[in-house]
Amino acid sequence: MSDENKIPLIAVENMKKYYPVKGGIITHTTGYVKAVDGVSFDILKGQTLGLVGESGCGKSTIGRQLVGLENPTEGKIYYNGCDLSVIRKNKKQMQQIRTKLQMVFQDPYSSLNPRKHIFEILAQPMLYHHISAKDTVEQDILKILDMVGLPRTVLGRYPHEFSGGQRQRIGIAKALSLNPEFIVCDEPVSALDVSIQAQILNLLKELQKELGLTLLFVGHGLGAVHYVSDRIAVMYLGKIVEIGDAQEVFRHPLHPYTKALLDAVLIPDITQKNQERKLLQGEIGSSTNPPSGCRFHNRCPYATEECRREVPELRNVDDRGLRQVACPVILQSGKEATHG
Repeated sequence: MSDENKIPLIAVENMKKYYPVKGGIITHTTGYVKAVDGVSFDILKGQTLGLVGESGCGKSTIGRQLVGLENPTEGKIYYNGCDLSVIRKNKKQMQQIRTKLQMVFQDPYSSLNPRKHIFEILAQPMLYHHISAKDTVEQDILKILDMVGLPRTVLGRYPHEFSGGQRQRIGIAKALSLNPEFIVCDEPVSALDVSIQAQILNLLKELQKELGLTLLFVGHGLGAVHYVSDRIAVMYLGKIVEIGDAQEVFRHPLHPYTKALLDAVLIPDITQKNQERKLLQGEIGSSTNPPSGCRFHNRCPYATEECRREVPELRNVDDRGLRQVACPVILQSGKEATHG
C-alpha cells in the first residue's frame, strides 16, 4: 500500500505551545517561551516518524502534547480522526484513549516508582484499566517481559537494581502494558552506552513490526533517527523546516540546517577524515524572542534579505507532496534546475 492510501493515526494541525514567563515584584506575565510555534504533520498507521533537532527546539514538547501530558496553546491534535480537544471534555472517553497513547522517556528511572517493585509497576495500571484480570495479570506481564528481553526474575526487584539499558527495557514494557497503538519515544537511547543503544533501537524496530505500533521517535542525532524511522521531520527553534522519506532526507538533505546536522555526524571512514566539514557557527536563537523571518537565517550561509524578512512555510518539493521544505532559496534553486 502506498503512503498516499494509508490513514494517519496521528494528525497535527498548526500546533503551538507557549509557556508564560513571569516577572516583576507583583508577578505578571512578561513574555512567552514559544517552544512550538505552528507545527503540522501526520503519522501514518504502523510507521515511525523521526523528529530531530538541537536541544531546546521543541521536540519533546510535541511528544508531551501528543500523549496528553500537556495541552497545546493552539492547534488541533487528531487521533484516528477524532479531535482530542473535544474528547478531553468527556473524562471516561479520554481515559480509554489515554491508554492507547503512551510514552517512553529519556530517563527511565525518573518514570519508575522507586518504592515499587517491577511487578507492581506493571500490574497496577493493567488492572486499573482492565487490560488484565487478577488471575491472568502475571501471565500477561511475563509475555511482555519476553517481548522486551527481560527474565521473569526481575519482577520482585526495584528500579535502582537495574542498569540503564535494563531500566529502559522496563520503561518500554511499561508502555506496552496498556496495549497502546501509538508510542512517543523521547530520546530513549541518548543516556545509554553505544552498544546498548543499538540493542534498544533494534528492540523498538522489532516491536513495531510485531505489534503494528505507530511511533514518534524523538532524537538529536540523525544516525539513530534514520535507523528506526520511515519519515523524518527536522525541527529548528519551534518549527519544522524539512520533512520527508527517511532515506531521502538522510541521503539528499535540502534545508541548510538538515545539511548541517548531517555534517555533524561522525563518519568512521579514514578516507574522508581530511574532508572539510561545514559545521554550524553561532548559537541557536531564543524561543522567547526568536529571530525575524526564517529563524535559521542568522546561522545560514545562503540567507537572503527575503529570509530575514519573511517567515517561510513548508512547501512541496514534488508533485506527490511527500517531501516538504521551508526554505525559499532551496525551492527557487529547484525550480531553476527544473526549467534549466
